Amino acid sequence: MANWESVEGSLATPQGFRAAALAAGIKKTPGALDLALIVSDVANTAAAGVFTTNRVAAAPVELSRRQLRSSGGRARAIVVNSGNANACTGRAGMRTATRTVRTAARLLNVPAAQVLVASTGVIGVPLEPSLILEKLPVLMRALSTERAEEVARAILTTDTVPKSAVLRVRRAGRLVHLAGVAKGSGMIHPHLATMLAFITTDAAIAPAPLKHMLREAADKSFNCVTVDGDTSTNDSVVILANGASGVALRSAVDRAMFLGGLTQLCQTLARMIARDGEGAKKLVTVEVHGARNRADADRAARAIANSPLVKTALAGSDPNWGRILCAAGYSGARFDPARVDIRVNGLYLCRRGLDTGFAEAEARRELERPEVHLHVHLHQGHASARIWTCDLTHDYITINASYRT
Repeated sequence: MANWESVEGSLATPQGFRAAALAAGIKKTPGALDLALIVSDVANTAAAGVFTTNRVAAAPVELSRRQLRSSGGRARAIVVNSGNANACTGRAGMRTATRTVRTAARLLNVPAAQVLVASTGVIGVPLEPSLILEKLPVLMRALSTERAEEVARAILTTDTVPKSAVLRVRRAGRLVHLAGVAKGSGMIHPHLATMLAFITTDAAIAPAPLKHMLREAADKSFNCVTVDGDTSTNDSVVILANGASGVALRSAVDRAMFLGGLTQLCQTLARMIARDGEGAKKLVTVEVHGARNRADADRAARAIANSPLVKTALAGSDPNWGRILCAAGYSGARFDPARVDIRVNGLYLCRRGLDTGFAEAEARRELERPEVHLHVHLHQGHASARIWTCDLTHDYITINASYRT
């Protein structure tokens, strides 16, 4: 099977896409990019999305779900803003999202059902529609392949760095591309998606299999990230596939190849999100092996990754393995504590449920690395699970204690 290679680029590296961003005044910081537009120049571009499972869903989430259903999985454009989530804003919020869709559709001369919207930022604050509607004509004129890299910066909130990745592969003598951007730093514990992620590809694929593959890729990537255990009201992952490469994914081999690339792209973005968790200093990978089944492995891994006690110990480079075993114990996973092994990177802290007598200084050196791997082996079966998280520092409190103000 062909291997996807990482290359430099943007959402417009796949053929037939343009994008741009500008400062609309939605964010408090003057001049900060906060409004972006992503467009496919190909008619009947296939689209799929996965969204938050939070019962409190933002207006753009509700509207984009309806748009994808009514269009039969087709979309030509995505309008996204940062600085305001347009969540818990009632009918006014839905009117703003709807007016955004209609205005963008008219300017782009595309069906209104083929325009999607997304927002991120403060919850419960009304979003002034004029900030978006008056800037859309300017944004449309700015669309280009060169300015597409601005999107990764325009969607940031508390993120410290933009998150983007581009992959390519040669198929049937032609290049096929996958590109993605994501944002997410806090309120990250998705069940279907992460805060925001947008993916473009010039492969040709029908909406139904595209949706299936996006769900599978998200389940192995964005669903495996937790920063603080909070599921956002705005989680959205959207993919547009316009077929401009001329490569159609019809065979099972072609689709498996594409799914491999899509999963690789999503996992790359997911790791970037965990690494950039609010106040985080370390990217932490939690792997649970030897569970009775995948559900038990996932329960244990998520409990460990979400535990404030584990995460603060990681922040302090404290090899307190008892907190790890404790979290696995209350996760609901079935196992015998007397058979559990725990190691950090390559160093065993616990064997068969007991302290190994490890050297404290050596353990601290392992935990002081910018990337830490926690391996927990339950010795109950053959199932495993992996979750990406980060440490929990004082800076997380500082950021979130005054996020709204």
